[in-house]
Amino acid sequence: MGINSNRVEHFSDHPAPPETAVTIPTELAMPPLEVHKVCLPPHKTTLQKFRQRLAEIFFPDDPFYRFKNQTCFRKFVLALQFFFPVFQWGPNYTFTLLRSDVVSGLTIASLAIPQGISYAKLANLPPIIGLYSSFVPPLIYSVLGSSRHLGVGPVSIASLVMGSMLGEAVSATEDPILYLQLAFTATFFAGVFQASLGLLRLGFVIDFLSKATLLGFMAGAAVIVSLQQLKGLLGIVHFTSKMQIVPVLVSVFSHNNEWSWQTIALGLGFLLFLLTTRKISMRKPKLFWISAAAPLTSVILSTLIVYLLRSKAHGISTIGHLPKGLNPPSLNMLYFNGPYLGVAVKTGIVTGILSLTEGIAVGRTFAALKNYQVDGNKEMMAIGLMNMAGSCSSCYVTTGSFSRSAVNYNAGAQTVVSNVIMATAVLVTLLFLMPLFYYTPNVILAAIIITAVIGLIDYQAALRLWKVDKLDFLACLSSFFGVLFISVPLGLAIAVGVSVFKILLHVTRPNTVALGNIPGTHIYQNLSRYKEASRVPSFLILAVESPIFFANSTYLQERIMRWVREEEEHIELNNESALKCIILDMTAVTAIDTSGIDTICELRKMLEKRSFQFVLVNPVGNVLEKLHQSNILESFGLNGLYLTVGEAVADISSPWKAQP
Repeated sequence: MGINSNRVEHFSDHPAPPETAVTIPTELAMPPLEVHKVCLPPHKTTLQKFRQRLAEIFFPDDPFYRFKNQTCFRKFVLALQFFFPVFQWGPNYTFTLLRSDVVSGLTIASLAIPQGISYAKLANLPPIIGLYSSFVPPLIYSVLGSSRHLGVGPVSIASLVMGSMLGEAVSATEDPILYLQLAFTATFFAGVFQASLGLLRLGFVIDFLSKATLLGFMAGAAVIVSLQQLKGLLGIVHFTSKMQIVPVLVSVFSHNNEWSWQTIALGLGFLLFLLTTRKISMRKPKLFWISAAAPLTSVILSTLIVYLLRSKAHGISTIGHLPKGLNPPSLNMLYFNGPYLGVAVKTGIVTGILSLTEGIAVGRTFAALKNYQVDGNKEMMAIGLMNMAGSCSSCYVTTGSFSRSAVNYNAGAQTVVSNVIMATAVLVTLLFLMPLFYYTPNVILAAIIITAVIGLIDYQAALRLWKVDKLDFLACLSSFFGVLFISVPLGLAIAVGVSVFKILLHVTRPNTVALGNIPGTHIYQNLSRYKEASRVPSFLILAVESPIFFANSTYLQERIMRWVREEEEHIELNNESALKCIILDMTAVTAIDTSGIDTICELRKMLEKRSFQFVLVNPVGNVLEKLHQSNILESFGLNGLYLTVGEAVADISSPWKAQP
């Protein structure tokens, strides 16, 4: 029997790569196969391991690398640039950049002003709050944000969720002051939650909202938002406050006596105009300015039409009086004590997660197009502080809007100064132009909202989900129908539940595969994937493609024993060589806990009782270290651990071939 030198050795005992101890000849027409030693990773104390693990969890991007080997003054400057990106790009800012930012800033302002008014109505807030929210938050983001193209302001999804969740507890019409207090308080808690995630570097929390989940949620929300706008589009006065599709449709048709033909004609005309401009810009991106200017153009034209026909168009409702002036302070309106505090906190967390997910996704999308990087944790802090400050200055939840950011990008924005220009345009509007909105019809706001949210329905992406991953498609559908038929927050919760179930399914039921040898090589691959791969006589070679721990250890033990049973049946059916050895390839086992170690030990005992040899192949560093510390490797003996499957097969089978 050949001697196996493949014992576990400490890394410190071998500063140089270990030399080959034994050369095993094989019958294949290949070079002799060398059996190598399996080394433990370098020794580390528990504290060193703990520090390394924390660094991998919270600082995967190593944000402090730029501070190494720097002077104290340089470290101070780098810290300023780290926390306030304006100090990084500000010194190199030029007039050429300013010219581009002015053009893009004025362009997104033409979109932000009508959208701000519209989205505030969507959240059941006074229209002026939408303009306030388009002034202060962009200024704060321009100092703290790291994205050059993010257009900051109110967004449809967060507005819908806030209106839906707060509306279930308090009526915006019956108690507008309390509703406004709760909206500002929810915004404050959204900001605290967002900033805390960034400060504690817990951004992975928002990853539980998968793309599939968000796809279905946004599509469902877009349908609900569009149906809710039928109130304004048809001129209905008495309309349901519920957000489910059935009550909304019932309300639409049960109040058909309130439909106004004047409102319908005006609304459909401008809706067709807005959708046409959107289609033109989608087909020809260079004409982006057409769809960007369309909302403000619609507001101006519709206001003129209603003003000129004010003596005849009595059926068309208008915005009415909007107060002039800067954002009034709202710190005294924050609601920190009372029966509705829980509603405000819950609304803040949900809207905070949604707005954070959208803002970071949009920022990274445009950063990738321009080949620069957006720091997710810094963005969380920037958006969070922006919302905290906004809650104290009469603003509600804001984030990076995809529509505004797309216009900003296409208009040639170079830095976040475009947000400053946009905020300046909003400031001029707040100070001098508010009386001009008196005759702006509510129906035009409904048309603007429908045009904005219709782009959230991405059926092509849903079809791709069906083709690629059925569970993702199920999560998408659950989110979509949950929002439509149950409620917006519960629909989101169902979708997150499906996503978490998918994670648990992958964790608790990991993939195991049987490997075979590709003839003429030492390569072993999945038998079901590679037709040329063939079984190795007397061997069952299995691979586990996940960590082994308490959640899946029992399943893996049962599944491996089932593999053994099925292999024995296959051998008996085909009259092949008897099964003698089971090899477990642990290359893809990235971690193991005590339950996993116990499972390995139990498998060895069960297989040895049936006269099978059980062998482990290539456990990764931390797995090998735990196996070594648990003393389980001693029970495997000299022939129980190998570096590769090929070495294991050659070494174990060599004495069998020597037998007569």
